Amino acid sequence: MGHSERCQDLDTYFDKVSLECKQCPPIPGHGITPNCGYDDQGGRHEPPHKECKNGTFNDGRSAHCKPCARCPPGFIYASPCNTTSDTECQAPRGTTGHPLTIQTKPNQATAPTPSPPEAPGAGIIWALAFAIFIGIALGVVCACLFWRRRKRGQHGALGYPRRSINSGFSPLSAPPHSNDSGHVLSPDIQSAPLQTVLDNLDVLEELVVLLDPENQGVKNTKHLASHCSFPATWITYIYSMKESKSPLKAVLEAVSSRHPDWTVGHLAERLKLMERNDAIAVLSKLGVSVMQV
Repeated sequence: MGHSERCQDLDTYFDKVSLECKQCPPIPGHGITPNCGYDDQGGRHEPPHKECKNGTFNDGRSAHCKPCARCPPGFIYASPCNTTSDTECQAPRGTTGHPLTIQTKPNQATAPTPSPPEAPGAGIIWALAFAIFIGIALGVVCACLFWRRRKRGQHGALGYPRRSINSGFSPLSAPPHSNDSGHVLSPDIQSAPLQTVLDNLDVLEELVVLLDPENQGVKNTKHLASHCSFPATWITYIYSMKESKSPLKAVLEAVSSRHPDWTVGHLAERLKLMERNDAIAVLSKLGVSVMQV
């Protein structure tokens, strides 16, 4: 049973800003709840996502968890099913054929297909082509790194300020406990639930304008999602849906679902790591909402 009267499709929710039904964003390893758990007034009745049960999976391309596949008789389980990937089966080695790895679909038996005979010397040709491709790729990467280092050196000589972007997105395994943001946010704001940011549309809109754009040299929502331990594939997906939903809002909703105990202070600490004091200053505007609560 859904929570929305306006959105009959349970895979959608009612957006109070655009006044239309929008698709709930899928998350690997989870299935969406009816109407993302929200009613037409924005009230939340349950988390937007629920973790897949044993025997089911979701690789992020579906709204709901699907049953894990079973290998046909005679096949070997090469990789067991987990919450984010389906079962992978491997055909046993025959007397004349080669081992064949296949991925089955639920309730569908797949027969092994014999590999076509390879032409003499085909392996050597492919190896040479792969080596040439790797050499070209390494050359392009080295040229890009040299150009970026030279450009940064020119900016430093002219006295321009610069910020470094951590392309690795080193995620944090546990919420930090530093009080560096205390000089901007009051204790009441820091201890307020993270949901407070989603409920305050004015503050949320300002944060979206600051963090969603991809400006060179400035850390944005992608870095925030990485600091919250989201995989790169999920981050790429939410940015592909940017035209219909803010990536920042998707990140905050997912974090609120995965970590109900998180507070505004946890968000402020990650913004501090990103050197986004301008966004922390926006969080200070939550004071009025916190006092009303």
